Amino acid sequence: MALTAKEKADIIKKFARNEKDTGSAEVQIAILTKEINELTEHLKVHIHDYHSRRGLLKKVGQRRNMLQYLAKKDVARYREVIKELGLRK
Repeated sequence: MALTAKEKADIIKKFARNEKDTGSAEVQIAILTKEINELTEHLKVHIHDYHSRRGLLKKVGQRRNMLQYLAKKDVARYREVIKELGLRK
């Protein structure tokens, strides 16, 4: 269920602002989104897995806070990230 090192490295390479960037808001949001999507699929099969549901809700809250931070700091980067990840229908 957790991201593999290769999946994480691919996400970092795609969303990094420069070659040494591993922790920018964009990278963190992208990683959280991938984890949220995987947990959502897991919970479709395992409906009564309440411990994983709590973890999902925590990750959603973290991502929401990161998106709010990014929207305040740089609206252009915020719009680019939500478009790239397919958030905000």
